Amino acid sequence: MEWDRSSGEGHRHKSRCGFENWDKEREKLKTILNRATMKDGKTVILTTLNNAWAAPNSVFDIFLESFEIGNDVKKLLNHLVVIALDYEAYSRCLVIHFHCYAFNSGQWEVDNNDSSGEAYFMTSDYLEMMWKRIDFLQKVLELGFNFVFTDADIMWFRDPFPKFHSDVDFHIACDYFTGDPWDLSNLPNGGFTYVKSNERTIEFYRYWYDSRMTYPGLHDQEVLDKIKNNVSLLMGVKIMFLDTRMFGGFCEPSKDFNQVCTMHANCCFGLDNKVHDLKILLDDWRNYLLRSHDLDDPSSSEPPSWNAPKNCSYYYYQIH
Repeated sequence: MEWDRSSGEGHRHKSRCGFENWDKEREKLKTILNRATMKDGKTVILTTLNNAWAAPNSVFDIFLESFEIGNDVKKLLNHLVVIALDYEAYSRCLVIHFHCYAFNSGQWEVDNNDSSGEAYFMTSDYLEMMWKRIDFLQKVLELGFNFVFTDADIMWFRDPFPKFHSDVDFHIACDYFTGDPWDLSNLPNGGFTYVKSNERTIEFYRYWYDSRMTYPGLHDQEVLDKIKNNVSLLMGVKIMFLDTRMFGGFCEPSKDFNQVCTMHANCCFGLDNKVHDLKILLDDWRNYLLRSHDLDDPSSSEPPSWNAPKNCSYYYYQIH
């Protein structure tokens, strides 16, 4: 598909997320983002949450626990903004976290689409949720904020920021990594990104969102895989793919506990399976920490390994 800078002009001032009053929402969002920024005054961490993932002992609790037991990452919770997609998720967030934003709350009672339940992979609800996310993140960039976007089924074990390059516009995790961070044939995973706010990335996210019409029925990740050459070559966005050694997942687990920053429950179908296997990841990390401090343990010389995935299935992911 040819990229035409003018192709997005007709959409620039439309509220594609469906906000009734974007001017009012923009100020509310900007206030929350400003409260959560890092020392640079413009970088935040974002995640999205619905009721299914926010329920007690579900994904969100496990996500927050990873920050608690990770290596010097608890401080990053001060910069995490939770984008709640429904009333239940927003209410739970207010109880257990500092920065909560009610996404398009004016529509919660009138929307026909219920975003509070589990959005099964590649269903219409899932696709709508993913594309709303891309549109929303473009709005965050337009407000001048850099962000790390993280799915809530990603465990944070180390601070990822030292791994990012200052001259790169767009960092993204991979389901499978070729070994070369600049290789556009890497298979990207939009569940973890670090994006700088500038004209290139704002235009890129607009183009990404609009490209859903060119590739109907595909989710955002698949569309990105099709347009990434245009983004890099025509739009000038510098893309870096993150090494699974440090940013791993169930598709391709990190093999180095001494380097791993995050682990993602990707290549996994079903909320119960995710919760089960994420709890195993936390147990594996705790065991690693215990072994690393127990020099008298004869087994400590053996490299640790992940015991997950167990319940998560590769099959459903691969056939899609």
